[in-house]
Amino acid sequence: MYSQGLDNPPPERMVPAAAVAGGPGERFQLRVDAEEKIEPKDWMPDGYRQTLIRQISQHAHSEIVGMLPEGNWITRAPSLLRKCILIAKVQDEGGHGAYLYSAAETLGVSREELVDQLLSGKAKYSSIFNYPTPTWADVGAIGWLVDGAAIMNQIPLCRCSYGPYARAMVRVCREESFHQRQGYEIMLKLSQGTAAQREMAQAALNRWWWPSLMMFGPSDNDSKHSTQSMRWKIKRFSNDELRQKFVDFTIPQADYLGLKVPDPELRWDAGADCYRFGPIDWTEFDEVLKGHGPCNRERLDARRKAHAEGAWVREAALAYAAKSRPATAGRAA
Repeated sequence: MYSQGLDNPPPERMVPAAAVAGGPGERFQLRVDAEEKIEPKDWMPDGYRQTLIRQISQHAHSEIVGMLPEGNWITRAPSLLRKCILIAKVQDEGGHGAYLYSAAETLGVSREELVDQLLSGKAKYSSIFNYPTPTWADVGAIGWLVDGAAIMNQIPLCRCSYGPYARAMVRVCREESFHQRQGYEIMLKLSQGTAAQREMAQAALNRWWWPSLMMFGPSDNDSKHSTQSMRWKIKRFSNDELRQKFVDFTIPQADYLGLKVPDPELRWDAGADCYRFGPIDWTEFDEVLKGHGPCNRERLDARRKAHAEGAWVREAALAYAAKSRPATAGRAA
């Protein structure tokens, strides 16, 4: 998947020879502007490489840590069908992390290094996964809102200028689309159920609405990386643009469910053809990023425990690979 077209971009996207005068940085930007995919063996600015490593690794970490809030509901899901669906979803998230770690490795960083950064607390992951899931409705809200916000973020990444990342995102987005529909279906069932179930759904929406808006990152005025990432076409839309799209897409869904978004300032602006929403509490966002969220310590402790308990699997796999290598070499000779 990640080795396709390492050396040869499609002919229709190649920059004309007459246009490649100047240094490697200028030629690189011309290729990006021409919508040509950058591949692992191509020259790239160090800043481009480091930006991708940071973004892809944080994305991978988020998929892996994101298994935890819903994973504890697998044994408590209300039916066998719900258990099977949730198992499949959590398994998908683990697969997304694996794809993304592989994509990051094409940039010259090892998976072991990336995992060590996560376990040490040096690396960041999405702040959304540091919130608890006290009821079954939270599983629905995560699918509907969190995965819905993820899709808004990730569909443009299918056109990212870096080939391995763009190709990985095609499958990730297809599966995230299923996750979003699964979450919305849970919320629909609850909103059509008993008074207690409707209250449960509303409470989950109240908990997850604002953290979901924070998922898009700080406002454009405060974002350190957005301008350069958009110039390199790693990103295609700004944080605020994506956040607005998410709000406009989600409010009609909440109305259909008969649920009320917890924002007293929310209103439809007919002139701008969009919803206006209230200010986001960025203090909460900053505190969660600093490690002071409701479940920061719990999430990292769970990952460290799983990593330690899985050491024997990694050791066995390495031993098997070492044992098999001479036989493989002999057959090749």
